[in-house]
Amino acid sequence: MAKRNVTVRMKADHEYEAVNAQGNIVQIDMYDPEEKKAQSPMDMLLSALGSCASVDAVLMMKKKRKTITDFIVEVVGDRSEGVPAFYTDIHMKFILISPDANEEEFAKVVALSVEKYCSVASSLKATISFSSEVKTKQ
Repeated sequence: MAKRNVTVRMKADHEYEAVNAQGNIVQIDMYDPEEKKAQSPMDMLLSALGSCASVDAVLMMKKKRKTITDFIVEVVGDRSEGVPAFYTDIHMKFILISPDANEEEFAKVVALSVEKYCSVASSLKATISFSSEVKTKQ
């Protein structure tokens, strides 16, 4: 089983920084929309899903020798009321700008990408176990 890890460190009360094993840094904040400087963790989940589903869809269209002028995924998540405010529904709208692709073949590619190859989508459908431990330092 392959493992991945990130380290999240507080920068300020509502600001965090996540760093992966390769040293790539992502800024995260929990500010209200008018004060936002970075994505929230829930925004990042939508971003992860949209980008994960995009990668394979783009590669498959290129394998079919289709020209990709632009590729966009609009991801909308509906959250439950209360705490925790988890996603109850997520909708992705895939937009391909291409002079030589048709909607039917693009729909098949997107379905394959989302339902078979996207690790984030599979993780959202899976039963995942969580564990935690705590440590204090002086």
